[in-house]
Amino acid sequence: MEVEFRKDNFLLPETKYEYLDHTADVQLHGWGATLKEAFEQCGVAMFGYMTDLSYVTVKNCYEIEAKGDDIEGLLFHFLDELLFLFSAEPYLVCKKLEITKFDLDNFEIVCRCYGEPFELGRHPQGTEVKAITYSAMQVVQDAVKGLYEVFVIIDI
Repeated sequence: MEVEFRKDNFLLPETKYEYLDHTADVQLHGWGATLKEAFEQCGVAMFGYMTDLSYVTVKNCYEIEAKGDDIEGLLFHFLDELLFLFSAEPYLVCKKLEITKFDLDNFEIVCRCYGEPFELGRHPQGTEVKAITYSAMQVVQDAVKGLYEVFVIIDI
């Protein structure tokens, strides 16, 4: 669902993700000071693999919801909802994700997705992401170090 947002004082977060090699696929590695931030970074990493985000302008904001049975299921369904947002109308490529509800008791997420519809010729075509996988999925929480990490293999 598209939602209104204000563009004044709109800041993009620091990049905290990388791509790790994996046989025939790619592994997304996102991290942050909170688990919520690590989820957001992993989602942006997926969009960054599909196109060069420096070409993306923030024009639209859509809100998605995801639910899971556990933390890994929540991460899977979160990324799957983001992939659907890109793969079907509005074909949104997101430059920023803002999780507004991160409920780890009920495993629910509500997220605002900022970006614009993908346009060939305007946005470089990266690698198509076919699906999210559970294979080797990890959610690492090191509260002592204040570092949270997620690792997800995507099918390309």
